[in-house]
Amino acid sequence: MAESMKGLQRTCRCTELDESSIGKTVTMMGWVQKSRNKGGLVFTDLRDRSGILQIVFEECDCGAEVFEKAGRLRSEFVIAVTGVVRSRGKDQNKDLKTGAIEISARALRILSESEVPPFPIEDGIKTKEEVRLRYRYLDLRRPELARKIMTRAQIAFKVRSFLQEEGFLEIETPTLIKSTPEGARDFLVPSRLHHGSFYALPQSPQLLKQLLMVSGMDRYFQLARCYRDEDLRADRQPEFTQIDMELSFVDVDDVIEVNERLLQYLFREICNVEIPLPIPRMRWIDAMETYGSDKPDMRFGMPLQDVTDVVKDCGFSVFRDCAAEGGWVKGICVKGQAHMPRKKIDAYAEMAKEAGAKGLAWLSLQEDGSRKSSFAKFLSEDELKALEGAMGCVPGDLLLFVSDKKRETVWNVLGTLRLALGRDLSLIDEKAWKFLWVTEFPMFEWSDELGRYQAMHHPFTMPMEEDLPMLDTDQGSVRAKAYDIVLNGTELGGGSVRIHQADVQEKMLEKLGFTPEMADQQFGFLMQAFHYGVPPHAGLAYGLDRLAMWMVGSDTIRDVIAFPKIKDGSDPMMDAPAPVFDQQQLEDLGIRLAKENQ
Repeated sequence: MAESMKGLQRTCRCTELDESSIGKTVTMMGWVQKSRNKGGLVFTDLRDRSGILQIVFEECDCGAEVFEKAGRLRSEFVIAVTGVVRSRGKDQNKDLKTGAIEISARALRILSESEVPPFPIEDGIKTKEEVRLRYRYLDLRRPELARKIMTRAQIAFKVRSFLQEEGFLEIETPTLIKSTPEGARDFLVPSRLHHGSFYALPQSPQLLKQLLMVSGMDRYFQLARCYRDEDLRADRQPEFTQIDMELSFVDVDDVIEVNERLLQYLFREICNVEIPLPIPRMRWIDAMETYGSDKPDMRFGMPLQDVTDVVKDCGFSVFRDCAAEGGWVKGICVKGQAHMPRKKIDAYAEMAKEAGAKGLAWLSLQEDGSRKSSFAKFLSEDELKALEGAMGCVPGDLLLFVSDKKRETVWNVLGTLRLALGRDLSLIDEKAWKFLWVTEFPMFEWSDELGRYQAMHHPFTMPMEEDLPMLDTDQGSVRAKAYDIVLNGTELGGGSVRIHQADVQEKMLEKLGFTPEMADQQFGFLMQAFHYGVPPHAGLAYGLDRLAMWMVGSDTIRDVIAFPKIKDGSDPMMDAPAPVFDQQQLEDLGIRLAKENQ
């Protein structure tokens, strides 16, 4: 039967005791990790979020009643123990932070009993994630996961401390807002008082933080909850947290400078890693041409190389015809892999096709100078030497080539192959921290579905000043004053300088297909504010979950979110989403559900 803790007060957490505590009488509370009855002794490992502490029950010290009660302890019982801290002498456990001490128990209360848990509450278990998520409150007791959640909390605390010292104001923005087109689907919330109208959950506080700059708040930040109704993956959830910020009277360099210092501070404090500043910068076009990605992993080389001019008149019709049609031929040199088995090369060829290529051309230059290739027979010796020279290869290297009329296809395919080869050949230094700023993104990207250009980031991003005239003449070449921060091939965050002139904002919306009526309907509140004096401003937002994932060394953001969703967006613990069983709720909202097709 569970007992009350009335009259007791916990002295501290388990690992807050050390050898300086020897001789003190303390009251400790937590969960039983395991308990071992050795006849005249009962050894119990007590666990709380800080770690484990050994409790020893001896009948001569605690009395027969307490000793009998200790013999009934089982894993996950919640207990309160009062006793004396003593040294473990020669029996120290160097694997525990508290391994030099133990508690000699004098009193015991069983605060709550536990059934046998569905999986062991310990690290390294093989239980399926879906089971662990169904019992997430038990999973969170495991030391490994508890440490990750606590580290995330420390990251949030350090972010707040740093930004407040830098003069930022923490300001909350609404969670129920107007639905605006920002890329992903909105989560909609029906209004009870306005039937047929809906709030949206914010994909980001973008317009609201810009209005805070109009309001004169100067520097804002928020750990903002954001919502996007999109398909999930390892580093994506339908609800997530942004470290969101906006600054007035700044340009690109100002935003980058304060954020470099923020990152340096966080990694020093949390990971004991020193990030050298300044962080390198790379233009978007250079990142795509060199690595086939706008978030390149800089922990290894293997750059993409353009050989279109080299092969434009060669005997291999696939290359020659592609070049003649204005297409691109690019390749990567895989050092020391001329011996790669044909079966493995064919597997990469299939990967290339899945990424959009029509095929993968390859050439291996053997150590003895001979060649193996899928296309070499179509090229003369001079053409082969010119190609190998352009690729910078030596005997022992493997060359892989992709050609296509769309350079985006070539980028994507070779970028995918580069990352796969980097992983498969163990070229990536897993201990390295390689940061990169990617800058000067395109302002627009073409949408075949819409039949027009759309904003690559969002409609409030400022174009490069020198590119403004091209809004009317060469829309696809306009560059944005946008920037992403990348770590080891993952985008941690991104931002931009915002448009602060009403005429430029109106022009931008026009170029994105908004009629004046549509612009007023969607963004009228912003455009009205732009007529009352707007400071130049810029901002940036990090994905806190993604940043924490990297900092704790995990490969999924679910490890740093207390109660995450699974791949289909559902919560197996709460069994959400679920039907509404009270029909009155739907009637109050003016909602009638369509009958499913039988």
